[in-house]
Amino acid sequence: MPVDQVTQNALRHVAHHMADAARVETLKHFRTSLAADNKCDDSYFDPVTEADRAAERAMRDVLAEHRPDDAILGEEYGATSGESGLTWVLDPIDGTRGYISGTPTWGVLIAVSNENGPIYGIIDQPYIGERFEGGFGRAELAGPHGQRPLGVRQGRALSEATVLTTFPEVGTAQERAAFEAVANRARLTRYGMDCYGYALLAAGQVDLVIEAGLNAYDIQAPIAVIEAAGGIVTDWSGGPAHNGGRALAAATPALHAEAMAILQAAL
Repeated sequence: MPVDQVTQNALRHVAHHMADAARVETLKHFRTSLAADNKCDDSYFDPVTEADRAAERAMRDVLAEHRPDDAILGEEYGATSGESGLTWVLDPIDGTRGYISGTPTWGVLIAVSNENGPIYGIIDQPYIGERFEGGFGRAELAGPHGQRPLGVRQGRALSEATVLTTFPEVGTAQERAAFEAVANRARLTRYGMDCYGYALLAAGQVDLVIEAGLNAYDIQAPIAVIEAAGGIVTDWSGGPAHNGGRALAAATPALHAEAMAILQAAL
């Protein structure tokens, strides 16, 4: 479903309004004695806080006022149906483990998707004060140093590349081994960052992000931003990644193909 210019402008305006609203709620609680609940059993810690819930509620309030006919998929409050053919995919705090630890690289993820996947996205870093935007002909970073275009880094082979993933264990033991097969051939491997790793790829600072066990709300905004910046994001076999699972984000098609061949051989 094509989106006309007027609708694009309206969607961008609402997305930035939502990001502003989420900033208020997340910063209100950051580096306080905020309690964290565990979504899972005692064998695994998957934290959620009132900051997560409040940020998603704030974004949903914006949509209720400005885009009531759109569907919503949010991490904390699930799916809400719509009639417009567009879905907002929201992660109110991507990196809650980092958030409750006081690290600054957690973010807010906002995507607009149609039946084919994300068409626009924002990766917002409230504490750092950076906002990465991609889609509708835009690929921009606004932050402490002003506004500038986003663009992936070109011309690096895997032997020269920097690769990121959030958790050292990546996913299953087999998925971890596959990731390490790629990482062992890269120049530099770094861990952590959550959604900020994808933002750094779009900004031309790193070359690969490889993850597994994702949900749709973890990856849709990063897909939109990275693709707008000239990069490529698929699953580990080259298919769509917007529904979650495994993701391979690369600065260039050549680097993507090199990494994917290694992942496939290891699985």
